[in-house]
Amino acid sequence: MRISPTWLREFVDLKVDGRQLADDLTLAGVAVESVRQIEGQTLFEMEIGTNRPDAMCHYGVARECSAIYDLSLKPITPRLPQVRPAAKPFPIEIQDPAGCGRYTGRVVRHVKIASSPAKILDRLQIDEHGGVSNAVDASNYTLMELGHPTHAFDLDKLEGGKIIIRRAHQGETLKTLDGVERKLDPEDLIIADAVRPVGLAGIMGGLDSAISDSTKNILIESAWFDPATVRKTARRLGMHTNASHIFERGADWGATPLACNRVAELALENAGGELEGELVDVVARRIPRHALLLRRDEILRLLGQEIPDREVLRILARLGFSVTARSSDELKALVAKATDAPPKFREMMLANAEKPAWMVDLPSWRLDIEREIDLLEEIARIYGYNKFSNTLPAFSGSVVERPDAAKETKLRSILLALGYNEAISPSFISSADARTFSASVPVPLANPLSEEQSVMRTSLVPGMLRMLAWNLNHGTSNARLFEMGNIFSAPAEEQTAEQKMICLGATGNAIDAGMHGLTRTYGFFDLKGDIETVLSAFEIRNLRFEPADNYHPGRSATAIADGKPVARFGQALAAVTDAFKIKQDVYLAEIYLDRLLQLDLRVPRYRPLSRFPAVDRDFSFSFDDAVTFAQISASVDALNIAELQSFQPAEIFRGGAVPPGKYSILLRARFQSAERTLRDDEVAQWSSQIIQALEALGGNLRAQ
Repeated sequence: MRISPTWLREFVDLKVDGRQLADDLTLAGVAVESVRQIEGQTLFEMEIGTNRPDAMCHYGVARECSAIYDLSLKPITPRLPQVRPAAKPFPIEIQDPAGCGRYTGRVVRHVKIASSPAKILDRLQIDEHGGVSNAVDASNYTLMELGHPTHAFDLDKLEGGKIIIRRAHQGETLKTLDGVERKLDPEDLIIADAVRPVGLAGIMGGLDSAISDSTKNILIESAWFDPATVRKTARRLGMHTNASHIFERGADWGATPLACNRVAELALENAGGELEGELVDVVARRIPRHALLLRRDEILRLLGQEIPDREVLRILARLGFSVTARSSDELKALVAKATDAPPKFREMMLANAEKPAWMVDLPSWRLDIEREIDLLEEIARIYGYNKFSNTLPAFSGSVVERPDAAKETKLRSILLALGYNEAISPSFISSADARTFSASVPVPLANPLSEEQSVMRTSLVPGMLRMLAWNLNHGTSNARLFEMGNIFSAPAEEQTAEQKMICLGATGNAIDAGMHGLTRTYGFFDLKGDIETVLSAFEIRNLRFEPADNYHPGRSATAIADGKPVARFGQALAAVTDAFKIKQDVYLAEIYLDRLLQLDLRVPRYRPLSRFPAVDRDFSFSFDDAVTFAQISASVDALNIAELQSFQPAEIFRGGAVPPGKYSILLRARFQSAERTLRDDEVAQWSSQIIQALEALGGNLRAQ
């Protein structure tokens, strides 16, 4: 948002220049991101936190200036002419107190609609408002000044001569000021006359009751609407207005009469007319604000520095807080009367009744102040963080490294060395992705940001695919990423389980074309080699690979380490990549980090080379396609031949003389002893055992 220092000086007699003012506001937590010159005037580009709607206006920032420089804040006191008596107050009915806590209205008759004067238009240009008319501009001007949204209706277009604040009826529609016909939902809070809706509460007025050149009489509206109700309707309709921006964050319940009178003052000044009847202020419910106990010793304990009492009281008073010193007996009496206060608040008050303390009454515009620590933050930021001495916090313990920190660091180092970059994706995914990529029951969010982020992730794969797609869409055709994080599931009602995982994603080229070779795209065996490198960091006695589900058949595998699956990987199915609009092959791996961390890291061990020669034997077998190498390797390992150093496939052949449904494989065994030279009869005996084991699997010996 934009703030004009010139406008601020109308409320506070500032002596500093614009640059110094911008620096001081930023140090106090009301950030000025840039200072700009637009059409000859200095403007601040402000970054106001969502918890500070009170500072999203010139008067709110002026209040901050008042506290920073200890200067008086000039009040806004509308000067209104004598009221023409009305036969009866304008009827306003709040049928939904939960959605509308307060509604204030004021009637102005005999106005003349025209353009606003130059001063108003210049001020509206700060927020790039072009100006509509003197009556409408009065409302926009007040929003920029006071930060409270208001609205003006053409009184003669309100059927039945009344205002009703209610929920929409099924099938009702409203054409809003932007000209769009909105289909209303029964949960939408609306402003209606006696017949039809005339405005979306806290969002936008209706076109049929809008101010026009022929308008003679107006009704000024100033209200307080429930933030959650406004936010829900605005999100459903895809609308975001200046009014909804304030109401969604919590408007000032107590500002409705002042804002209404200020709009009336400006309208009378610029459009003429006369007031009819007194202000109509209908209160359906109040927003309770309990006083807070501010303990003197907590200032030193939490801020680490003594701040004089006079300075504490000055800061709070300038910010609009009312502070009263209380004795022990007075505090106890207050607790006894505060029967509607939260139990924890009452307990804290009684526990600290004997200590020096103040009772702090909260202003209606500071909804972000809820605890004592919030008051301490206000004191610290206005006092000046730069005034606190640089000290280190006391620490009597020691740093304790997590048990698996070394293993996780080792894994990260390996993956970075393999060319993968670490990435982080959101912990929330859509329920559709949860069902697609996992059979686990997802954990739903109570208040999801959107349907695309409605459950806790049950797999890291959706996030990885989105990150790869983002890279491809931004011109990075070769991408290798890994993410280390948790996935979540709900194995039973009101129970949540977490599992540590690593997800790898790769696409593009494994080797780019160069003077030494041609381009080679990343393939399954590149990924398999990366998985083997990762697993080689751990003490695994027996590693084998079996076919995996959910990936491309023939280009996928599950890694089995000592009988337990520790990873599954392969080429993503075309249907999956198409859903993420990825046009090239993608290879993914899911590593079960929880299981991997149960293994010890491999410790390098010295083993002298044997001085005795090794003996190689080849075995050519034919097997049915259903027989995997993992089964072949397991049957040979079961023989427990100590001198068998390795047993690997050398060649695989299909077609030709090999019948359909079978394949021929050349297996190579290496025998060696560290203590002696092996005899031919020993090697022959072991070879015979291997042949028998493979024949038991259904293999046929082709050559020896």
